Amino acid sequence: MNKSSVSASRRRNSGSPATAPVKADEEAILVLQGGGALGAYQAGVFESLAKVYREPTWVAGISIGAINAALIAGNAAAHRVARLCEFWELVSSALPTPLIGASTTANAREALNESHASQVMLFGVPGFFKPRFPPAPFQPAGTLEAISYYDTSPLAATLERLVDFDRINAGAVRLSVGAVNVRTGNFEYFDSAKQTIDARHIMASGALPPGFAPVEIDGEHYWDGGLVSNTPLQYVLDQPGKRRRVVFQVDLFAARGALPKNLGEVTEREKDIRFSSRTRLNTSNELDRQVIALAAQRLVAKLPPEWRDDPDVRALSRVRCESAIDVVHLIYRSKHYESQSKDYEFSRLSMQEHWDAGRADMAHTLHDPRWLNREHNAHGVHVFDLNSDSLSFI
Repeated sequence: MNKSSVSASRRRNSGSPATAPVKADEEAILVLQGGGALGAYQAGVFESLAKVYREPTWVAGISIGAINAALIAGNAAAHRVARLCEFWELVSSALPTPLIGASTTANAREALNESHASQVMLFGVPGFFKPRFPPAPFQPAGTLEAISYYDTSPLAATLERLVDFDRINAGAVRLSVGAVNVRTGNFEYFDSAKQTIDARHIMASGALPPGFAPVEIDGEHYWDGGLVSNTPLQYVLDQPGKRRRVVFQVDLFAARGALPKNLGEVTEREKDIRFSSRTRLNTSNELDRQVIALAAQRLVAKLPPEWRDDPDVRALSRVRCESAIDVVHLIYRSKHYESQSKDYEFSRLSMQEHWDAGRADMAHTLHDPRWLNREHNAHGVHVFDLNSDSLSFI
């Protein structure tokens, strides 16, 4: 995708004029799931979000979501989409767009995608990772080279070139990425609001074994956060906030799906289930927590003053009740010709399709009357999943 084709694509998909309501008291938060090559969908989502609604004040991600999040938080607003384009053009540059026509069958396209994925397994991805040589079995036991198939030093160089970590640590846009401590098995978040962030933290969040080696940070080693949780949504919801929050949760694997028809579909469906973010579970838990918090507030208000010093009453009064939260849920919907290799199929054609799908889904959501006419003064948690034609709230 060269710059002229990117610009042409944006003109074709620019959509209707920006009419989404923006309130000064709203905090926009972008939450990005892991999903490898599917992450171009998130870049498209961000392009529409920044154009139609507003720039986020906080970006949180896991794995490829952490990379996209760093590219957003680590650049000035005017350059964020360009840096995302630069990254996705780089990682898809080894597999340029083939000549395919409208008559191309699903089977032919699936075969083409599988061949692209095989090339990635053999030769790696430019600016991201390359095969180890000699391979892991021939590396000295006990070294990081002996426990991973690929070398991610190209990603380190890419991040240093495309991401301004001084900007991230200055705090204009908060960045949070999740990883798993290899020794303890505990999940940990690296948060620019609480510590200094550098390229190691981003790479740790995406160090999925056994492909990639764990990343050492302050004497501990970390693997991909998706091993424990493939979304930072719960972390974001758990952090205290004073303003109304609008959380855009962008998932790359769908938890819901049809019964597989063959073994190939079994592998894809298993991966979807394993890496899906359980966004509905997280939001349902938050709905329950808000109901309990509101009920506790009402109950404490009804009690006579002499009961206010009772330890149980004091405990109830401390139950946190957040300001209103809108969760806008977007999920990438796999094409019928995409298989279990979709998350490591880095072809230029698929990247363009994923990006365009994200841009279109976000634009559709932000121009939906149910989003435009949402109640700004309503309390509780509201969940918008408008691309699947559903809406729930309390």
